[in-house]
Amino acid sequence: MALVKNNLVIEDKWIFVQDEDDLPNGDIIVSLTRWKNDRETLLKRSDGLGIVLKSGENPDQIVDDLAFFQVIALTFPAFTDGRAYSYARLLRERHGFDGEIRAIGDVLRDQVFLMHRCGFDAFDIKAGDNKALAIWLDAQKEMTTFYQPTGDGRKTVRSLRDRRRLAKAAS
Repeated sequence: MALVKNNLVIEDKWIFVQDEDDLPNGDIIVSLTRWKNDRETLLKRSDGLGIVLKSGENPDQIVDDLAFFQVIALTFPAFTDGRAYSYARLLRERHGFDGEIRAIGDVLRDQVFLMHRCGFDAFDIKAGDNKALAIWLDAQKEMTTFYQPTGDGRKTVRSLRDRRRLAKAAS
């Protein structure tokens, strides 16, 4: 696995902790179940804290606790399950989460651009070799025209067309 952030492969310092495991030293990511069961213990730690949400676990369950998390990992159990796209947008646009939102699971290069536009800024990808990783990284540069509006502030094709039309009408 490779962790890609800002179109760079970086070292993943975060440890995914299973519900039954002891808490190690260092920055950890726990499940929603572990968060609910061990919230007070987790809050006493001085290391970084992240949470992983499965596709059926709506982030509304953690809205009041967002300030405690530096990372929220959203799971794609299959490329056809798009709930994490909506969750990322809710976290960024409605709830103002400014930490890392990480895509994990069945993360495909064809979907990375939309994932980024929805609020994801880190991607845990399966890249078997450097060539596969390079192809995946290049996918983030392929799109320059946007059809769907998102909270990232980039202009859509429609807004660009409207601007061109208004400029023509003014001249």
